[in-house]
Amino acid sequence: MSNKRIKELRNLSKDELNTKVREVEAHLFEIRMKKATGQLSDTASIWRSRKDLARIKMLIGGKA
Repeated sequence: MSNKRIKELRNLSKDELNTKVREVEAHLFEIRMKKATGQLSDTASIWRSRKDLARIKMLIGGKA
């Protein structure tokens, strides 16, 4: 996730960030299932999604 993307996320409201969390969690589930079935070629995408999820949750905590 680039610095530009993080700046865009900082401008979102808490509700919009919660929506992003659900989207990233769904994507993470999909790529985990692909890995389990052997269809995933880019295994680093799991790592990236987990980090994106953590960054978004950090931003939500800061807006509390």
